[in-house]
This record gives sequence, C-alpha cells and structure tokens, in this order.
Amino acid sequence: MPTPADLVFRNGPVHTLGPARTPATAVAVRDGLIIAVGRDAEVRPLVGAATEVVDLAGRALLPGFQDAHVHPVLAGVTMIQCDLHDVRDADEALAAVRAYAEANPEVKWIAGGGWSMEWFSGGTPSRHLLDAVVADRPVHLINQDGHGAWVNTKALEMCGIDADTPDPVDGRIEREADGTPQGTLHEGASGLVGRHVPETTADAMLRALQAGQRRMHSVGVTAWQDAMVGPEVQGAYLAAAESGLLTARVVGALWWDRERGEEQVPELLARRGGAGRFRATSVKIMQDGVAENFTAAMTSPYLDGCGCRTGNQGLSFLDPERLRAHVTRLDAEGFQVHVHAVGDRAAREALDAFEAARAANGMNDHRHHIAHLQVVHPGDVPRFAALGITANIQPLWAAHEPQMDELTIPFLGRERAGWQYPFGDLVRAGASLAAGSDWPVSSPNPFWGIHVAVNRTVPGGSQAVFLPEQRLGLTTALAAYTIGTARVNHLDTRTGTIEEGKLADLVVTDRDPCSIPAGELAETSVLATYVEGRRVHTDPAF
Repeated sequence: MPTPADLVFRNGPVHTLGPARTPATAVAVRDGLIIAVGRDAEVRPLVGAATEVVDLAGRALLPGFQDAHVHPVLAGVTMIQCDLHDVRDADEALAAVRAYAEANPEVKWIAGGGWSMEWFSGGTPSRHLLDAVVADRPVHLINQDGHGAWVNTKALEMCGIDADTPDPVDGRIEREADGTPQGTLHEGASGLVGRHVPETTADAMLRALQAGQRRMHSVGVTAWQDAMVGPEVQGAYLAAAESGLLTARVVGALWWDRERGEEQVPELLARRGGAGRFRATSVKIMQDGVAENFTAAMTSPYLDGCGCRTGNQGLSFLDPERLRAHVTRLDAEGFQVHVHAVGDRAAREALDAFEAARAANGMNDHRHHIAHLQVVHPGDVPRFAALGITANIQPLWAAHEPQMDELTIPFLGRERAGWQYPFGDLVRAGASLAAGSDWPVSSPNPFWGIHVAVNRTVPGGSQAVFLPEQRLGLTTALAAYTIGTARVNHLDTRTGTIEEGKLADLVVTDRDPCSIPAGELAETSVLATYVEGRRVHTDPAF
C-alpha cells in the first residue's frame, strides 16, 4: 500500500498550467509537496484514515498566483494610517481625512494615502481642501499611484516650502498663479515633505507586512516581488521570515537611490541574501514617472489641452549613460535588475542598458525585467525577446477608465495612444510575460487583472474595448500570473505549476475560470489559499 497523502483535492477541474496541460481532477500532497496529479481514481489510493480530503465539487484548483510587482508593506502601512483606497471621490476622501484626524488626536502628522487623480480637476488636489478639514496638523497623503503627494498648508509651512522653493530635478511642485505651492507635489517633490514625516516604527512595519500578506493571500497570491525594499521594509521581512510569520515567498527588490551612484553597490551587496521565504536578490531602478502627471519619459513631447505639442517629454530620472553603467555593474555583481519604465523613451533607455550589460558581461540567468510598459515604441517590442528581458505587465490598467480617457489619451495623441500596453504584440514577438498588480496603486486581485488582460475592459465599468488587438488568451494571462512570475523570481523549478515534486502552493476558486464567459472572469473569487499544503486563507463560503 502507498504511504497516504496528508491532503487530497478531488472532484474538480485542476488547471496545472504545466507544459503538458494534462487534464486532471485530483491532486495529492504530502509533507508540503505535490506527490500525485491525475484523475480521481488514480489519486484515490493515496487517501488514508488521516488524510484531509477537499471535495472541490466542480470548483477549480490552480497554482498559487504570484505578483511580479507589488508593495504589500507600503500598502499595509497605509492600511494602518489614513487609508483612502476604498473611498470613491474627493468628498469621501475629505470626510475620511477628517474622521481619521478626529479619531487620532495624538497623531502629530496625518499620513497615509490612496487618493486618485481623477477625483480632482486636472488631477491636482489643492491644499485648501485639506486645510478645511485639518488645519492645525501637517497632512501628507500619497497618491494611489505612488507618484505624488497631497499636502496641506501646515505641512508646506513646517517644511519651509514656498514660492521661492525650486522644483527638484526629479519632480515638480504644482503652483498657484503667484508661484505659491498649490498642494500637489509630483514625483521627487513629494520627498520635500515626505522626508519630514515620522518614520514608521519597526513594530508598526511588521504589523503592516502582516496586514499586506493577509490581503495578498485572500486573493490567492502565494509569492511576490516587492518592488521597493528599503532597509526598514527589509527588516520587517527578515523579522517575519525568521519568526515564521512570513508565509509567502518573497523576492525583495532593493531600492536604487537615484541621487547617488555606484558607491551604493557595496551597501546593496551587504544587504543581499535573506532568511526563510525571503530573499533580497533584485535591485529596483525607477527610470521615469507616470503619464498622468507628464513625468513618464517619452520619445516625443506631450500635447496640451488643445492638442498642440508642448516642450515637455517627461523625465528620465537617470541619465541614459549612467543607467547603462549602473545596470552593467549590477548585472556583473549578480543582481537581477527590475526597471520601472512607463514611457516609450524610458523603456528604450532600459533596453539599451540591458543591451550594454549583455555586451559587457555576456548572457546570464539573472532574469532582468521591465515593469509597467505603458507606452512602448513598436520598434522596441522585438528587443525584449532578443535580449531575454521579461515584460512585467500590470494588466488592470489597460482599459478605458477616467484616468486613461481624461488624463492620458488626450495628451499622448492618437498614434502614441495606440502603443499602450502592447501585451499581444509582445507575446507575438516572443517576449516572456510576468504579471503583477502594483498594489496599492491598484487592486491586488489577479482575477481583475486577468479579466482586463483577456477583455481589455474594466470589470464592471466601460465595455468599450481598449486596443482589442492587444488582448491575451486566458491561458497566457493565467501563466503570466503563475509560472511567468515564478520564473522571474527563480521559483519556477519549485512553484508556478501543479506538477509532481513541486511545492503545494495552491488556490481553490469558486468557479472554473476556464469554463465561464470571458466577461465574467472578474467575478471569480478565491475560496482557499494554501502554502506548502497549509491553508493560509479561507473564505467563509468555503
């Protein structure tokens, strides 16, 4: 008789996402590993008296989802501060700020975030709005996309920011007619106030990580790459890993300080490594901003509200020559490099940097990737496959919604607007895809991102299809959120598919996503999430 399994799933579709795509209805797990995948009758002999048996009852079993670009600790910090992610407009945001300030009279700074640009005229909220609800304490609220801050007059005064304060080289202060700061600080300008906000304590940081992890597990995510890991965030991950609180598998992308140069490499090398399920083996470089505030780096100028060319082509945070040198050095030191590139110039500069590294150091298995890729020049699409660079996509953004239709498309122009989120073109050109959410910028729910990748429409929103030729097939989209990201994180030999010998990182969904209309994908929910066969999330409906 075979040794019984600890856990068996049966009586439901099993989507292995493995290369064979062999149909299966049952999976057996022992000691955290998958020991059998097949039909119910084939797995039945592994059921013993002590085996936990999960009757899928037609519900689906999939590999645990993996997020290639996310900020769970940052999200968790916001969740335990003034959190605006669940409000719907400017009035609700102001009411939430007032309520938080009244409930926390001892807090010296009102900090948090989650506001959205489309709630405000021109995408730039005023300090006067915040003054009306909190005038006696400084307020600093990060934009939902992380690329700006909304502050009140008290914060500006305390930090000495006035009409004479110049814009930093990597940001812009929104101003009133007389030059007085208006209350919105873009990109690097956010740091003029942000650096004065009291640091989050180590205990609060650990609580934030736990809150973020619970949310990630609730949507079926069992592994991720944290795209912004400073020393404090790394400390939280290490503490959680060493104590057993970290149940997810995490790769930390160490933050590259763009105000410094290669003198920081020894510091990054000293921080490389990890404990338990956490490894810091990647370095994140921010090459540009975002299109909505005109800081994404473009190959040609933005348009103005009348459709005329401006003199602004966005910001390259690192000079392209410096970027090439830094990427080449990091590549030589054995780091994976993770680049933020939203505009087509930033994407090209990143590709040029990776090409320079390949020329200097030769090919390797570091699995570099470029995230976001909102605008990619068609001439650069084939370079991803040629250079072996993974396209790290955030599919949820590739749809018609107010930020796209009101704050982006009019200022890009018709031709360039058609180059946005070219997922289909990348796949047809042979590029490897990984997928992520960038939460808390947008929802961490993989099924929402998968819905948009497949339909190019917003779940529950406008049904106008955004660039339909760039849609992905469902299997391709699922693979990007599983084996694609596992590969980027060097986890593909142990996770990402349901195969014998791999870790039992698994999710049970309330329906079979492969058997429903594509327009209903976003309605799919996760009922249970398992890491190494241990349940880390259970929906009450399970």
